[in-house]
Amino acid sequence: MPTETALNQYLDFLRFSSISTDSTHKEQVVECAEWVRQKLAAIGLEATRHETPGHPIILARGSHKAGRPTVLIYGHYDVQPVDPLALWHRSPFNPGVHDGIVTARGASDNKGQIFSHILGVEQALKEKGDLPVNLIMLIEGEEEIGSPNLAPFLLAHREELACDVVAISDTAMIAPNHPTFTYGLRGLAAVEVTVTGPDHDLHSGLFGGAVENPATVLARLIAGMHDKNLKVALDGFYKEVKPLQSWERKAWKRLPLQERALLKITGAPALRGEKGFTALERICARPTAEVNGIGSGYQGEGTKTVLPSTASAKFTFRLVPDQDPKKIVRIVQAYFKKNAPPSVKINIVPGHCGESYLVDPNAGFGAAAQKALKRLFPGKKPALIREGGTIPVVADFKSILKADTLLLGLCLPDCNAHSPNETFPVAHLDLGANLNRYLLEEIAAAGKETGRK
Repeated sequence: MPTETALNQYLDFLRFSSISTDSTHKEQVVECAEWVRQKLAAIGLEATRHETPGHPIILARGSHKAGRPTVLIYGHYDVQPVDPLALWHRSPFNPGVHDGIVTARGASDNKGQIFSHILGVEQALKEKGDLPVNLIMLIEGEEEIGSPNLAPFLLAHREELACDVVAISDTAMIAPNHPTFTYGLRGLAAVEVTVTGPDHDLHSGLFGGAVENPATVLARLIAGMHDKNLKVALDGFYKEVKPLQSWERKAWKRLPLQERALLKITGAPALRGEKGFTALERICARPTAEVNGIGSGYQGEGTKTVLPSTASAKFTFRLVPDQDPKKIVRIVQAYFKKNAPPSVKINIVPGHCGESYLVDPNAGFGAAAQKALKRLFPGKKPALIREGGTIPVVADFKSILKADTLLLGLCLPDCNAHSPNETFPVAHLDLGANLNRYLLEEIAAAGKETGRK
């Protein structure tokens, strides 16, 4: 278990309401960034805060020595909004510990995971006075809104951020006590659609049947986005989608996170999705079209007989390798414009995008990562998995820094990331600290073997 000091610092980290998407939390975001900088400086790293047009980026470095590989560890201190607040068992930014589990917004995503890496670096520096690699830590405050200012920062600081490999813990373990190496991520395209009919709400008795209801139009359009087999029914959506490899399908069938476990985590009456694929295959490696929010008309108690003026919905499309997020946005725009009746107006606003990511888990420093996981969980073979989520910066690290990323999750599948009552096991702070130390040692050893500097 972590020391009392380490646990208390982690809880302090969680108390910042660092919600990047909400401008009313700007001050807390900045204060959280400064807390991170001070913590990194206190453990012996050279830590600096860099302002951006949005939220600050924190950069920290260990001592640099020739002949050692350079590792960049990435994380983020910003968190998702807490809605719906009524479903939380406690205040989201008043962390509590019960039966070894911490509950708070950001507990897993990503404060717990990045803080465990900080603890690993701190322990190594205290014990040995140095690290086995040249270390860069980059912790930003805009990941939850697509990291709009990180790519420009990487471009502006490309030389000083040059590295051999990037390590990120912002994914999940496939199951408790099961080492997991994520070698692929889905991409993302976000879109908001507003359907407008009359220029103000109308009396549904006086005008219903004469004026088309925008909510009804939007409902039809949403329903038309999937066919009867729950395949996305947008022209050209699957054009670049490649079939799953046979070794992946065989390997994933042996993993513990199958339908029964997924059903328990979700609390849904049953699992359902695109026909012809298992639930895990659909999550990891098939594209999706999801409604994230929808609203129209009267939402208060009781009845108000209106024909609403507008209806709107927020969508995200999770994408697989070779699907271009910008192209998908154009496909979505074409669908709504083609299928909307002339009785309404359609306004489509693209949101943030993120590229998918896929790497050979056995190439480069992938073998070093697997060795570190085997040391962390003796006698257990690491699960090689793709994950359904999106980390846009991974593609930026590849395109700008020319570095692959090792995705080594520390949270559990039922951590409730992005949902009420987000959790993180206290014991995983030590687990992550040990992973950090093993990983840096194995990367150092692999760097010597390959001659990479």
